[in-house]
Amino acid sequence: MAKLAHAQWSSKMTFVLAAAGSAVGLGNIWRFSYMVGDSGGAAFVLVYLACVALVGLPILVAEWMIGRRGQKNPINTMAELAANHGKSPAWALVGISGVLAAFLILSFYSVIGGWSLNYTLSSVIGTFNGQDADSIGELFGGMLESPATLLLWHTAFMVLVVGIVARGVTKGLESAARLMMPALIVLMLVLVGYGVASGYFGEALAFMFRPDWSALTGGVVLAAMGQAFFTLSLGMGIMMAYGSYLGEDVNLISTARTVIILDTAIALLAGLAIFPIVFANGLSAGEGPGLIFVTLPLAFGNMAGGTILGLMFFLLLTFAALTSAISLLEPVVETLEERTSLSRIGSTLASGIAVWLLGVAALLSFNVWSEVLFFGLNIFDLLDTFTSKILLPLTGLGAIVFVGWCLKRESTEAELGLSATGVNVWNILARYVAPAGVIVVFVAGLI
Repeated sequence: MAKLAHAQWSSKMTFVLAAAGSAVGLGNIWRFSYMVGDSGGAAFVLVYLACVALVGLPILVAEWMIGRRGQKNPINTMAELAANHGKSPAWALVGISGVLAAFLILSFYSVIGGWSLNYTLSSVIGTFNGQDADSIGELFGGMLESPATLLLWHTAFMVLVVGIVARGVTKGLESAARLMMPALIVLMLVLVGYGVASGYFGEALAFMFRPDWSALTGGVVLAAMGQAFFTLSLGMGIMMAYGSYLGEDVNLISTARTVIILDTAIALLAGLAIFPIVFANGLSAGEGPGLIFVTLPLAFGNMAGGTILGLMFFLLLTFAALTSAISLLEPVVETLEERTSLSRIGSTLASGIAVWLLGVAALLSFNVWSEVLFFGLNIFDLLDTFTSKILLPLTGLGAIVFVGWCLKRESTEAELGLSATGVNVWNILARYVAPAGVIVVFVAGLI
């Protein structure tokens, strides 16, 4: 049976929403805000934005460019572009590592997405109402210790993801982006509005945006560079896959700039929504993951209107998790669909079941398999470490080096539509600055 023509985004706006949805994930909701507050406030933001411009944007554009030129899944695209430019077939490894990274990340990301679904229901039924800190901590610990509970919510989350992706680009990815991204932004703005009314918005502003240049150590700069790279879903095959559905009329650099602004704005708004609640309840802002699943539920359970606010917050978290999760499954599905005889639905089901199975192993590492260690890490942490410290940097590095050094410069320059000065700046960034930045992040992650 002949394959259908490669799908295309129906408009630039839906592509921007989908790409931003991929970038806006669980990490944006808590990690970025916490890093801002703990690492120099506005000083960190400025360093982060510089890293995004010098490292993140060039790699994002490079991955979109590769995908748009190939019009295929990341593996086939890298193989064919390399062959067309007389380069080694080993460049296909860039596509392979990206698809593998997306597959592995989704397996444990889905487990956390399940936590968010669980807490959404808990907010609705008032589980957090009147609980003290010990009780909230026991709720979270009890969830992690229960294989059945984790399995139920991991399964529910993956069913939602598979159901969306199976519908294809237009009915699935686009419809989800058009629904969930505006809903996410509205929920965020409502929560920020509550923060303004709480009386502690000024403290949140100071925590996040008061410049503290003394906090900008070398470690903080590295953290900003790493966050700039990982927040944009780079190195996961996602942006190559999304780029393969992109028409020639879309300006890659201006679109990348829009996605980056949207991603950063939502991350900052998340902090302005979270920290007024934290400070109003006399809680600690430095809780890392515990801020979401322990500290905030404690606040919601002991404040006026906490049930509604808690529901809105965990819906927001779930939407963010889903928009990222569907983008993680897409390159795996696209690859399977184009490299086998499976249909879109068959490819999605096969990919989803495989991801689900690995996710089961990841969730069991919190309880019955907690003693099963590889290199001193349980399965969940091993998947996280291997992808974030090895696969993602190497895939991103491969993509930017391929675009900067292997593609014909004339066609690349024409595709980007830059002025003579812009071309020179692009070549410096793509050939030297961005690769050097990724190498620094990669080496620092291994030390």
